[in-house]
Amino acid sequence: MLRMGDRVKRNNRHSGKPREESGTTGDARRDRWRKHRIARRAEFVEAALSALAAHGPELGMDDVAAAAGVTKPVLYRHFEDKADLFLALGQRGTEMLLERLIPAINTELAPLPRIRMAIDAFFGLIEEHPNLYRLLARRSFADKTIDADVVAEDKEIIATALTALFGDYMRTFSMDSGAAEPWAYGLVGMVQNTGEWWLERRSMSRDAIVEYLTQLIWAAIDGLTRQQGVTLDPNLPLEENKVVQLSAQRERTESTDAS
Repeated sequence: MLRMGDRVKRNNRHSGKPREESGTTGDARRDRWRKHRIARRAEFVEAALSALAAHGPELGMDDVAAAAGVTKPVLYRHFEDKADLFLALGQRGTEMLLERLIPAINTELAPLPRIRMAIDAFFGLIEEHPNLYRLLARRSFADKTIDADVVAEDKEIIATALTALFGDYMRTFSMDSGAAEPWAYGLVGMVQNTGEWWLERRSMSRDAIVEYLTQLIWAAIDGLTRQQGVTLDPNLPLEENKVVQLSAQRERTESTDAS
């Protein structure tokens, strides 16, 4: 007569499956659950964007839950609190900005259209998602003040990358690259501040404000380069197309020559 232990061993031998499979199955199940939670969280962020468009920056968690078609307790299973959802919205906003800005900055065009495309990328985003920008700029969500400053972080990312980009070009033309950083921060700040003004006033079209800024920025670049004996044609692509790489994870920025 087989004892219970012998029977279990015998069943294991004839099953043809390793005994460690239960652990592997558990890992796969956890991985599927993790991916599911990531996907659901992303869905809720998109729902929050829709709620923002409908209700403005004053929206509450009830509005987000309604837009997502769930109850607030379900929403709070995926976000610790309002600050967590605010940061998720900020991360999504950064992703959308970089998705538009990187190709615009790196396009192999002449300086003037290249500047125009980069500025238009920013204005296009705030025009399409004005309430998202307002929410992030005021740093509050559903009457809760948020410590994180997503707008300032994005400005830092872009200015740091432009510093490297400008520095590369200035060294190419044998210019003092020490001015690259103040140039970068000055330009980013000017575009951002003008964008905030335009978003509230809307006293001119997007095309008009983009063109005004394009001409202003080019005039500054052209004037400074001419002082150093460098003359650039605004409508002629440069021989060396410097590119910038921006990390959506905000880990690093670097500038390299295009291959």
